[in-house]
Amino acid sequence: MNAPVAIPLWLLVLVVLFAAVTFASHFLFPSVRWFFRRRAEKVVARVNDRLQKPIEPFKLARRYDTIQRLVYDPEVIKAVNDYAQAEGVREDVAFEKARHYAREIVPSFSATAYFSFGMRAAKWLSRFLYRLRVGQFNRAEYEAIDPDATIIFVMNHRSNMDYVLVTYLVSRASALSYAVGEWARVWPLSAVIKMMGGYFIRRKSRRQAVSGGLYRKVLARYVQMATEGGVTQAIFPEGGLSLDGTIAKPRMGIISYIIDDFDPDGRDVVFVPVALNYDRVLEDRFLIKAGKTGVRRFRPPLFTVLWGTTQYLGARLVGRMTTFGTASVGFGKPLSLKEFATDNDGATQALAGELMTRIAGVVPAVPVPLVCRAILAGAKTEEEIATQIDKDLSDLPSTTRRPQRGAADLAADGLAVLRRRKLIDGDLAIASGSDDAAVLEYYAASIAHHFTTEPVEDA
Repeated sequence: MNAPVAIPLWLLVLVVLFAAVTFASHFLFPSVRWFFRRRAEKVVARVNDRLQKPIEPFKLARRYDTIQRLVYDPEVIKAVNDYAQAEGVREDVAFEKARHYAREIVPSFSATAYFSFGMRAAKWLSRFLYRLRVGQFNRAEYEAIDPDATIIFVMNHRSNMDYVLVTYLVSRASALSYAVGEWARVWPLSAVIKMMGGYFIRRKSRRQAVSGGLYRKVLARYVQMATEGGVTQAIFPEGGLSLDGTIAKPRMGIISYIIDDFDPDGRDVVFVPVALNYDRVLEDRFLIKAGKTGVRRFRPPLFTVLWGTTQYLGARLVGRMTTFGTASVGFGKPLSLKEFATDNDGATQALAGELMTRIAGVVPAVPVPLVCRAILAGAKTEEEIATQIDKDLSDLPSTTRRPQRGAADLAADGLAVLRRRKLIDGDLAIASGSDDAAVLEYYAASIAHHFTTEPVEDA
């Protein structure tokens, strides 16, 4: 019984390794998971005490449980069967494909990461790059929102900074869950976005007749479950960044998913229109080029990004500039889906059109777009620019909040940004490059709809 047994060294290593794995999986890992789970629950409890809308249990559920609930949903199972028949594959193969889509979509929200890291990073980056201004905002309208309603922020899409700005500005209200495009499905950015509550969507899924149908059903059911669970969300109806500065036609996607599953007798859904505008959109030249070529690829070369970052930091260090200028956010009148569905029979296109109209109505008028509009209108001196800005401010619709500063100050700020970028020379003449004129037109277009009687186009 006590006689020694000789075994090879490699076998001993395997035995010790398996023993260590067994000990860790049965004793160590559960204890570690329990520790971090308790820590996360304490963070959520503290955060919920100060949030206007506490984090809903659906968002805090384990990612594995949400994936299981999603793939075994009756509507997803039906879509799996339809896919299997259409493609001629076994149902278990189709089911695994649905599970793959679910894992791709469902986020792994971490309250600790969101409120300890995410909020601080969003606040620092927003203030480091821009002077933040809040445009139109009627506090009474927002205090009147049913506290049990699901709130969905519906925004125009000007820059990838939109995510950061709105996350920071509504951080005292709730934790946002974003619909993020395929551009962010790169490691490690994808992991960070999922921890912050974002979920990925495939913009081109409609081009794939069969597999696209299965994917859209999984996505639709996730959006519907999150909406039913009261998760605060943020969506971009345009489906992508604006290529010419204007507000594009809305796409029905996520809005149609919400309407299709809406129960008038259940929890209300309140859409909050949000409009953003900038003195400097970081991706402006890439967007303008994409608009001209028709190729929506916005990943700039790494050297270009590093060189631009170095220039900006150098200018900050020597005091040549402080920020990229003003970034402003306006909030439109909230829209209750219960009230809208009663009057319009839940029409998706009518809802999308109304939301885009409300977004367009509160787009902030910031210095650079005002100055670009004045220069393109023929203003030759700083005084003429200030005069044109003063006139434009008086013509703004009542839904748009006017800047608190005077026309002369706005002209000076906008001209400083344009000169620093060498888009205009000392005589206020547009620089000789054709792209430079296109940049001025891009910014002027962001507020052009305020001065025309033509409505924002519906889908």
